[in-house]
Amino acid sequence: MKIVTANRLSDGRVIYADASGEPVGALNQAGRFDGEAADLALSQAALQPAIYVNPYLVEVDDGRPSGRDRFKELIRSKGPTVGHSLEQL
Repeated sequence: MKIVTANRLSDGRVIYADASGEPVGALNQAGRFDGEAADLALSQAALQPAIYVNPYLVEVDDGRPSGRDRFKELIRSKGPTVGHSLEQL
């Protein structure tokens, strides 16, 4: 299974394409696609450059990123990491 992810043009936040191709902000709302459906979903996102910046496919297993980039994608799904360490000072 794969999901489509990108950054939103208006604010740079991580977004995902849901099953109908609409942008959503949470990993658990992302549409999951197999084979040609994944390629089609990616193509549809790429046709919306005013929303999706550099969309790409990510492998998922049980709704969590898997494969080579799983750690990067888990970090992206949780939001920015900048500033969290300042709360501990």
